[in-house]
Amino acid sequence: MRFAKRRGGTLVAAAVAAIAAATLLGAAPASADGSPNGNGNGNGNGNGNGTSADHWGVITRNTIGSPVAELRNGPFGSFGVTGPAARPPYGTGSLGIEVADNSTTLNPPSEKVDFGNEVDFFGDRVRDLRNLGFHVFQTGENVTYGGPENMPNIRFEIDPNLSALPADNYSTMVWVPDAAPVTNRWSPFLDATTTGYWYLTGNETTCTQAAQCTFAELKASLDDGGEEATVLTAAVGKGRDHMWIGAVDGLRINNRVYDFEEDGVRERRVG
Repeated sequence: MRFAKRRGGTLVAAAVAAIAAATLLGAAPASADGSPNGNGNGNGNGNGNGTSADHWGVITRNTIGSPVAELRNGPFGSFGVTGPAARPPYGTGSLGIEVADNSTTLNPPSEKVDFGNEVDFFGDRVRDLRNLGFHVFQTGENVTYGGPENMPNIRFEIDPNLSALPADNYSTMVWVPDAAPVTNRWSPFLDATTTGYWYLTGNETTCTQAAQCTFAELKASLDDGGEEATVLTAAVGKGRDHMWIGAVDGLRINNRVYDFEEDGVRERRVG
């Protein structure tokens, strides 16, 4: 399944194959991210213990240039890599992401893409976000393009609901991961609640891109005695900064893992 803006700039319509309903199986032993068998390999056919999830795709209003966010098979490898790191952590597919750093007439000229869900998380409380993270296929080339922390992000568009700023009803919570522990193979689960840093795009609190916060600090900064901050959307994205070509799988949001497969996004329950 392709949700992509191709390099020619034409938006390719997603050809959606009918997906057979998958049945939930009994709970399997889980690692920190809920991966079956502790290594995230599941049963190898992409069905695992979850069901198909609707409402996922490129968030077009958050996309700049002609990037690619494509549900794909693999990646497998790189060459010579064996074992769990040589295959996607769930099933056989992943979300492939490609962004360029100098391909638009805008300032900056870099591209941006968000692949996410604008329906199912709407209205959820930010304070109820507890478990977040993903697996990434990082390459050595990506490191040369932008350094070890040239990585994709998790983004939540939110309504901050700050009593000090009652007219401000929009910001984006952004997770910037630490450098991937491995390259040219699949990483272990990267926990967004304990690693990397978070910031808000609108400078509503002290958690800015210049003044980085932990996940706990960011949530605390939104608690100023007013209405609770709520989620608008959830996404995996990249840009606008450096060129990056890689893949993400096993996006965890609380007790759900979103398994990106070539024929769709599958929702898996975890403990």
